[in-house]
Amino acid sequence: MITIDQQLVVSISQAVSEALADQRIERSASVQPALDLTTERDFARRIVGNHLDSLAARHLAGGVETLSREGEARLADAVLARVLGLGRIQPLLDSSEISDIHIRGAASTWVKTVDGRRVAFAPVVDSDEELIDLVRLVAARAGRSERRFDAANPELNIQLPDGSRLFATMEVSSRPSVIIRKHRFELSSLRELEENGLLDEGLTEFLAAAVRAKRNMVIAGGTGSGKTTLLRALLNEVPVDERIVTIEDAYELGLDRFEELHPDYDMLQSRPANIEGRGAITMVDLTRMALRMDPDRVVVGEVRGPEAFPMLMAMSQGNNGSMCTMHADSSRTVFPKLAAYVSMAELGLPVDTVNLLLATALHFVVHIETIGGVRRVTSIREVVDADGVRIVSNEVFKPGLDGRAVPGYPLRSTTLALLEAHGFDAAYLDKPEGWWVS
Repeated sequence: MITIDQQLVVSISQAVSEALADQRIERSASVQPALDLTTERDFARRIVGNHLDSLAARHLAGGVETLSREGEARLADAVLARVLGLGRIQPLLDSSEISDIHIRGAASTWVKTVDGRRVAFAPVVDSDEELIDLVRLVAARAGRSERRFDAANPELNIQLPDGSRLFATMEVSSRPSVIIRKHRFELSSLRELEENGLLDEGLTEFLAAAVRAKRNMVIAGGTGSGKTTLLRALLNEVPVDERIVTIEDAYELGLDRFEELHPDYDMLQSRPANIEGRGAITMVDLTRMALRMDPDRVVVGEVRGPEAFPMLMAMSQGNNGSMCTMHADSSRTVFPKLAAYVSMAELGLPVDTVNLLLATALHFVVHIETIGGVRRVTSIREVVDADGVRIVSNEVFKPGLDGRAVPGYPLRSTTLALLEAHGFDAAYLDKPEGWWVS
C-alpha cells in the first residue's frame, strides 16, 4: 500500500492555496466572475502537476527514487482534498458505501455504511486543533454568510458542496466532534425508493396520489431513518407548475438539483446571530416569510420547535399539500409531540384548541423505521378528528408481522374517493400482506 507523505501534502497545499488566492484576487480586481468549483479544481490540479514535475526533477538530480504514477495521483488527490475538500475525510465522503461519518478529535473515526454496519477507521487528523481548523476552513468556503466556530459559537451546521450535512461541536464536547450525514440524491423518486425496499408498490401509489391530491403530511421516524430522503421523493411528485418554498436549518432537500421538476421554487435557511448578537433568522421567522412568498406548498425540512404553529396555520389556511419531517418513535406519538412544539410558541392555547388545529391541518402521518438494516415505511395514519385532549386517527397502513406496512383500517370514503380521483387504485388495499417483494 502506498504511504502518502503528509508533510509533503501540507507543503504543496500551501503553495496551491497561495496560487488560488492570487488568482481570486486578480479576477476580483479585474471585475471578472469567480471560477466555478469545477474550473477552480482544474486550475488547482494544474498547479499540483507543476509542483510534482519539479519534485520529480529534484529527485532525479539527487539520485532519489521518484514517485510512481499511482503515488503521484494519490498525492495530488490528497492535496486537492486538503485545499478544496475535507482533507483526509474526503475519501470517506466520496465512498458510495458510507452514509454517515463520525469524527471525535484525533481519535478513531467511525462510519456507518449504507447497509447499517458501523466500521472504525484510522484518525483523519493528527490533532484536535487540526480538526477545528479544518471545520473553520470548510465553513468559510461553504457558507453564504458568516459562520463562526469558536468558544463563543461552539456548534456549526452547514451543507457541504455535495449536499451532505456537516454538524460540528467544540468546547461543549469532551473533544471537537464532527458528524457528516451524506444524502443520496440519486434516490429522488418514489419508484427508486420502492426498488430499494423503503416502500412497496401499494405504498408508492398511495403516497403519489396523496401528493397529487394535496394532502398535508408529516414524515416521522428516528435519526437516520430516511425521513429527508422520502420527503425529497414526495416533493418530486409535485406537479411541475406548482410553486414550492422550503424551510430548513441547513439545505438538505436539494430542490436546486431538480430544477427541471421544480422550475418555480425558493429555498430558505435559518442562520444564527453574528458576532454582535444580531441578524439571527429563526425557523419561525422563515415560516412567516414563506407565507408571504405566494407558495402553493410550504415544506419544512424538520419541525422541532415553535415553528410548528405557523406551519400548521399555513396548512389549515389553504396551503394544502404542505409537508414536514420530525423525530418520533411511532406514527401515534407525532400528535403529542406536535402539540408540545406548538406550546413552545407561548400562545397560551388550551390543549383542545391545539388538537383541533392539528386535526384541521394534517391529513396523513407516515412513519419510517430501520428494520434489519433496511429503511422501511411501517405505518401511515389518517387524521380524522379531535376529541378534546385526543387526536382521532386511523392506522390505514399498519406494521405487518415483519414490521413492514400493510393495509390496515379502511380509509374514510371521502378520502378514498379523493385519492381515486388522483389516480389511486383501491385494489392496492385489498391485499392484507401488502405488495412487498421479499
